[in-house]
Amino acid sequence: MFIMSRSLIVKEKLDRLTNGYNAYAESDEIIQMMKREISKLDFTVVCDESEHGCWFIPQRP
Repeated sequence: MFIMSRSLIVKEKLDRLTNGYNAYAESDEIIQMMKREISKLDFTVVCDESEHGCWFIPQRP
């Protein structure tokens, strides 16, 4: 079984966002980590949350 680091998952999703693509996260832990990192970067993102997960949609300036 292949196990990925949570921080690596968040980094890959943040890379997608900074390149203008949407990112999706299902885990509450990953969602919270994503929100924390997005606020540190001062990056404008729309979070579309549901009971199944969260879409992070980058906003253009």
